[in-house]
Amino acid sequence: MTVIIAFLANVLVAIAKTVAAALTSSASMVAEAAHSWADAGNEIFLLIADRRGAKAKDERHPLGYGRAAFVWSLVAAFGIFTAGSIVSIMHGVQELGETGPVESPVIAYTVLGIAFVLEGASFTQALVRSRRLARERGASTWDYVLETSDTTLRAVFFEDMAALIGLALAGGAIALHQITGVAAWDAVGSILVGILLGIVAIILIGRNIAFLVGTSATPELRNRVGRALLTSPQVQRVTYLHIEYVGPNRLFLVAEVDLTGDAREHDVASRLRDVERQIEAHPVVETVVLSLSVDDEPSLDFEQDAV
Repeated sequence: MTVIIAFLANVLVAIAKTVAAALTSSASMVAEAAHSWADAGNEIFLLIADRRGAKAKDERHPLGYGRAAFVWSLVAAFGIFTAGSIVSIMHGVQELGETGPVESPVIAYTVLGIAFVLEGASFTQALVRSRRLARERGASTWDYVLETSDTTLRAVFFEDMAALIGLALAGGAIALHQITGVAAWDAVGSILVGILLGIVAIILIGRNIAFLVGTSATPELRNRVGRALLTSPQVQRVTYLHIEYVGPNRLFLVAEVDLTGDAREHDVASRLRDVERQIEAHPVVETVVLSLSVDDEPSLDFEQDAV
């Protein structure tokens, strides 16, 4: 739903900005139109990411298709960089030498105001969801958005935030052009919007690459998973724990555990499989592989999260 709302908002805003850019000949409005069309196209990639990443695991993909979400989100981030950032910067540089008054500034301000309301509504929806999830995990909203494996939520959050800042930059640039009569301010606005989009694109590209190559779990997540393992009545201690993201909110766990009692080998294998099934019943766990600990291996300590 977050992506659909953002997509509809971006399409409406892109159409309005394109018309305004044609009527005003404003470099900042051209940059904003390119920005919105890039965002609208990126939402399509994010919808594909959600759909492909949600496919159930099969024999050829025993860990599921979750990483496809990171791939398509990476494609979307490159779209922001090429269609948004580079186009805006190049157009701004080309317009630096232009002269003349602002054409139809009322149209530009009206479109920017409407766009701010629509983008604000989309950003508010992403912000409310991010804050709720961050509170559940005891993290700040900013840290949660940066660290979360929910690549779609992060993309929408940053795209909408950049859109609001870009609208302010474009409005300020047009106002300075109108007040000073110096057309270069409008071109500078386009360049600043491009730089802003470039920064956002680099952040999103970096985070998706990190999850694709295998980012480490946070200490808080590691502690929660370790304590969850120890809550099983059959697990006495944990000596090894590996946590890997295989998709948005999807985990692959490998652990070495010491089971309670001193059962026969056949019974131990059966009990290990029972514990694996119990853990895999959790909605965020894709696959679990458990093996037995060696007696002389030290137990891992899983601290309580700070309040």
